Amino acid sequence: MFAVIKTGGKQYRVAANDVLKIEKVAGEVGDIVEIGFVLAHGEGENVTIGAPFVDGAVVAAEVLEQGHAKTVIAFKKRRRQNSRRKRGHRQLLTTVKITEILTGGAKPAKKAAAKAETKAEAAAPVATLFTAPKGKADDLTVIVGIGPVAAGQLNEQGITTFKQIAKLSDADIEKIDANMPFSADQIRDWRDQAKELAK
Repeated sequence: MFAVIKTGGKQYRVAANDVLKIEKVAGEVGDIVEIGFVLAHGEGENVTIGAPFVDGAVVAAEVLEQGHAKTVIAFKKRRRQNSRRKRGHRQLLTTVKITEILTGGAKPAKKAAAKAETKAEAAAPVATLFTAPKGKADDLTVIVGIGPVAAGQLNEQGITTFKQIAKLSDADIEKIDANMPFSADQIRDWRDQAKELAK
């Protein structure tokens, strides 16, 4: 049996045991996620098509990996206007394995794997990439290219001031590039702007 699903603004034709990368869905590795936007399902010539979705149809998938795609660079330049803008985008992706195609309101047979967690692990603080300095945090959204969401993500990782961003080394930039949805080119641009703001 196959199904046509819609997720992340894209459509995919899937069958049981297919492995594919889709735009990020919430869930940890081993979790079972349900994709309810089923446009069609069937086998052979017996196909049910939704209007736009098939009622009661669900595709269950197991999360195999959370990651991101390669950086896409958008560069815009206006001739003789001394105007250039370079931005990067790194799409977050989730690798999933299709486990079941369910119809008639059925529920997935497979449950998410139980995760054993000790009290010590539960109480342990989540490690951050950097240590936030004491004192008042700067408004990072002043830097062109950093919006409220990006500023919040940087703050969560201990980056709260212009001075910190201005002093980022190339190794620091590579660490952020590997662990956060920002490209190295983006961060270097932010560093250049932060050096002016930190004066």
